[in-house]
Amino acid sequence: MPPRSDLAAPGTGGLRPRDERAPGLFVGEDVELPDSVEVGGHVVIHAGTVVGEGARLGDGAVLGKPVRLGPRSTASRAVPAPAEVGAGATIGANAVVLAGAWLGERTVVGDQAHVRERSRVGDESVLGRGSAVENDVAVGARVRIQSNCYVTAYSQLEDEVFVGPGVVTMNDQTMGRHAPGEALEGVVLRRACRVGGGASLLPGVEIGEEAFVAAGALVTRSVAPRTVVMGVPARAVREVPSGELIERWPR
Repeated sequence: MPPRSDLAAPGTGGLRPRDERAPGLFVGEDVELPDSVEVGGHVVIHAGTVVGEGARLGDGAVLGKPVRLGPRSTASRAVPAPAEVGAGATIGANAVVLAGAWLGERTVVGDQAHVRERSRVGDESVLGRGSAVENDVAVGARVRIQSNCYVTAYSQLEDEVFVGPGVVTMNDQTMGRHAPGEALEGVVLRRACRVGGGASLLPGVEIGEEAFVAAGALVTRSVAPRTVVMGVPARAVREVPSGELIERWPR
């Protein structure tokens, strides 16, 4: 006899099957799933997760996944609030959004992407396939993060930022050998700056408003607004021309 749809399946942590809505769908307690939400196969929505009207959930997406930290992790161990997915957002296939994450309206989280606890992704921003946003990151509106990027914990990305594919950011100069209690320092990407594919940004650097980091650059120090830098290590080479400023381009 098949299991009743109103009973939690064994070993699922209280998740209940909702096969009448989509094949293999499991939903936790206190989750309201609007009729306008498009749900793929084998989606998992953990307890308390908020899903906005018109959201699209790809096959195998996991929303509100409980936080599990390693024994030496320095991230907060406070229980996060439920995850929130804004109206019209798209969550790609096999993407994972942890409890405590907040996604704005019409955001796109690509296939196999990962968003951790206490991170916020603003309205109409895009997180590319396979990219990761670590804990305690603030991403503004209309930000474009391309595929296979790593946005380290405690970073800040302001509105209109562009991050090319394969960009890596860092927050620990000692690679795990800092003194107990020493705070990690993410990167700051100011409004409308652009970071080219494959660039690496060291802990604590700030990329100024409308600045341009060339592909493959190694950024070891902060970049002034509207400055073009390139090379290893990155050096200033010129100013961003007026014709490239965000005000000259449609949003």
